[in-house]
Amino acid sequence: MRPYFLTGANFKLVLTQTVIVAIGTLGMTIIIVSGGIDLSVGSVVALTSVVGATALLKGQSVPIAGLLTIAVGAGIGLLNGLAIGGLRMMPFIVTLGMMGVARGTAKWLSGSQTVNAPETLINNIMELKEPTQFWPMPLGAWVALALALAMAVVMRETVFGRYIFAIGANEAAARLSGIRVRLQKIIIYALAGVFFGVAGLMQLSRLTQGDPTVAIGLELDIIAAVVIGGASLSGGTGSILGSMIGALIMAVLRNGSNQMGWPTYMQEIIIGIVIIIAVALDKLRQGAGKS
Repeated sequence: MRPYFLTGANFKLVLTQTVIVAIGTLGMTIIIVSGGIDLSVGSVVALTSVVGATALLKGQSVPIAGLLTIAVGAGIGLLNGLAIGGLRMMPFIVTLGMMGVARGTAKWLSGSQTVNAPETLINNIMELKEPTQFWPMPLGAWVALALALAMAVVMRETVFGRYIFAIGANEAAARLSGIRVRLQKIIIYALAGVFFGVAGLMQLSRLTQGDPTVAIGLELDIIAAVVIGGASLSGGTGSILGSMIGALIMAVLRNGSNQMGWPTYMQEIIIGIVIIIAVALDKLRQGAGKS
């Protein structure tokens, strides 16, 4: 183990690298718990970062650019929700198609080039101040923590949270119980889109530019984090705390691989194996529960 791995500076770097995946897992958790899936996350993050950078480049104020970035994510989530909840289409197919639509739109909007945004307060959200020390933490890490606490309360203490678990556990029973399943799915995907838009804003802050080719494969990291955190791909189980821990595990794996000097393909192999193991453990838990 390299000495740098256990330093405060490296922990700060790991937590900063966790922010984008962690915020993405907040949206993915409610989707997976409700029995759905979203494969368009990486493309949405790329598109929203390009939208934010383009808005800043055209002279929009920081609040307007930030709200526009988040609104685009929410809009895409709403479209997914309308197709999945309203038209009863398969989440896998809808979000797979949206993955291509969002990525293509990002390339069209940016001219297939990076959009260099001017220096604004958005750049400070993910800025690493005092990189050799643990404190102070970037603002983005506190934003992720606050959003996680808020969503934990929503999932555990609100009617909407109970609806999410009920739909994922047994959609037919939820419908017969009087839950408006179609409407709830639209709300779930739209809310998840808000989180994906916030993740895109964090991506813009981290890179200080909008890049249409960024976040390729991000959805796999996010899904893996949610599953590692104890959520079932069959729906009905999961928690915000577990997903946050899963996101942290993914960041530690990548950081440790970099510390060891392993090539990128080795990291991809490790992440793939972790995903397979996590799904296998989920199946074992389900089998044990039924027996």
